[in-house]
Amino acid sequence: MQTQQVALITGANRGIGFETARQLGEHGITVVLAARRLAAAQEAAAQLKAVGIDAHGIQLDVTKPNERTAAAQFLADKLGRLDILINNAGMVPKETLFVPRTSETTPEEFQEIFDTNLFSVVALTREVLPLLRQSPAGRIVNLSSNLGSLTEHALPGNPLGPFQVLSYCASKVALNMFTVLLAHELADTSIKVNSAHPGWVKTEIGGGDIAQLTVPEGSRTSVELALLGADGPSGHFMHLGKELPW
Repeated sequence: MQTQQVALITGANRGIGFETARQLGEHGITVVLAARRLAAAQEAAAQLKAVGIDAHGIQLDVTKPNERTAAAQFLADKLGRLDILINNAGMVPKETLFVPRTSETTPEEFQEIFDTNLFSVVALTREVLPLLRQSPAGRIVNLSSNLGSLTEHALPGNPLGPFQVLSYCASKVALNMFTVLLAHELADTSIKVNSAHPGWVKTEIGGGDIAQLTVPEGSRTSVELALLGADGPSGHFMHLGKELPW
């Protein structure tokens, strides 16, 4: 039986996911890096092992039921526990996040975005919840976005500017609802569930050099929520220690 804490991070072969795994590993946590391609996951894990972090790479396309089940089985059989789940994997529309086209959103786009950003998060969480319930301090972190804040979108002048792509924004609104309701469901357990807004980060998906935060800065909120103490919040929407409006 694994004696130190174990964290599963989805979409962990690069960007915020990889950096989150690195920072958690530096806290002495065993990290399981999940990616759609096994080679990519194993290569990322090898980079962390090279600096002394206990890391494992597994194949996990979060949209595939058999791979979600296999991931849960790996955790149970290989490590015997799970303490932290970072639902980091996500996607944006193929076109752009910069051009509002609300009335033109297709059913196919909704399906693709929601499959990854919501349905798979709910399904994977359900798969590993039995292990998290056994942890003395289970933590679930859902990577959301302030683009999922109805309050901010509704403000006069919309401070979120051109980032008004319905499929993506709606998927994060729904993800935030999952966070709130799951936190209520698990209120009598040791598990804490929170949404994290990483900020506008210099990643391939986030906007490259025009974004505001470095990858290490963008990973801080996920790490902080993963390491919450017993008196920490649950069912909250956070960014760098500050609560965001739903």
